Amino acid sequence: MIYRTIALLVMLCSSFSVIAQQNNSPAAAPAAPMSVERIDEILHALDPDTQSDGSRFLLTVEEVQVFVITDAVNDRMRVMTPIRPYEEISSSEMTRMMQANFDSALDARYAIARGMLWSVYIHPLSPLQKNQLISGLGQVVNLALTYGTVYSGGGLNFQGGDSAGINRRLIEDLLEKGEAI
Repeated sequence: MIYRTIALLVMLCSSFSVIAQQNNSPAAAPAAPMSVERIDEILHALDPDTQSDGSRFLLTVEEVQVFVITDAVNDRMRVMTPIRPYEEISSSEMTRMMQANFDSALDARYAIARGMLWSVYIHPLSPLQKNQLISGLGQVVNLALTYGTVYSGGGLNFQGGDSAGINRRLIEDLLEKGEAI
């Protein structure tokens, strides 16, 4: 048992190493700290109909309503959208979401609060970069849209998880069903 655990840790660490090597690029000049006003500007560029009360925003992306909550005092920001009531989630769906949180949800996550399943991206406010905000927003929407199918925040999968094999099985099943056509 201990050998399987060590082998799993080695595999995971090597996967992290590969990911880290792929993301090593020359550092860009640091941008000014993110502000609530800058988030407002970015969100309105993405959806001109964005509604705001100054620190909370509501916008629509791919027909999904998304909330962005900022807290400048505590230097936090969160992007989120509700998916479905918690009591409607089966144990197999819960397992699949936890697998996705490990390898295919990317920086967004499935979460449960106030009786609802949510797709959520949480980040400190001041170091947040424009592209991180936009990517996090897209990942939240992707998790919501792919709930019940591929449970993915985007195109990448962490190499040490279960999702790639599960997603491949889906494709193989579809190909098999399509052979008769």
